[in-house]
Amino acid sequence: MATLTEHDRTRFDRQIRIPRWGVAGQERLKRAKVGIIGTGGLGSPITIYLAVAGIGRIVLADGDVVERSNLNRQILHWDRDIGRKKAASAEEKLRQLNPEMEIISYDRESTGENIEEVFRDVDAVVDALDNLPSRFLLNEFAVRHRLPLFHGAVWGLEGRASTIIPGKTVCLRCIYAEEIPEEVFPVAGVTPALIGVIQATEVLKYFTGIGELLLNQLLIYDGEMMSFSKLSLKRESHCPVCGSL
Repeated sequence: MATLTEHDRTRFDRQIRIPRWGVAGQERLKRAKVGIIGTGGLGSPITIYLAVAGIGRIVLADGDVVERSNLNRQILHWDRDIGRKKAASAEEKLRQLNPEMEIISYDRESTGENIEEVFRDVDAVVDALDNLPSRFLLNEFAVRHRLPLFHGAVWGLEGRASTIIPGKTVCLRCIYAEEIPEEVFPVAGVTPALIGVIQATEVLKYFTGIGELLLNQLLIYDGEMMSFSKLSLKRESHCPVCGSL
């Protein structure tokens, strides 16, 4: 049982004051174990805001190294980190943001062979990826273990987000039935910043039990027009991943 210390109560005082969040919600965050693949454009704001909100354990997985072209959006990584493993760079910054949180980082690509080991003891997983094959891998893992999956994706000044509860909502295979060609896509740093914060908000709502989640909905953000819309989603009965649930 994760009981808040006086230090916790002081540190998280302002969010504990949120109606229906309270001490009980904060204790649930302290017990939570969240797995995140990717510490880049989406992963940076997601991990930063989960860390400062008091998530008890974050498990990071990222096999990439920091490149100069990452720095317009991947705010966990700085010029001094170029050439360094992203997982180690992210862990260093996050430990400074919340020294009392447990962080486990893996500096290798998540594959079908190791994802069970990497995320063997998490309560939820977050998609901070930039390609569909890896997203499908995470989706299959989440469905297999009935874990909530918090999805986000960006392109240019556009983004989308959804929350997936296997057996209750669509899965990623239902949403993206067709393969999308991989490409080096354009992106401004403000877009993953916004979508990542939305994903982090969904994680916090899930564990505290407040608000309405983006279930069977795809939130679509258009930064050029500064508009938000929601697309209703429906499970595919013949989905090869979740159709049998």
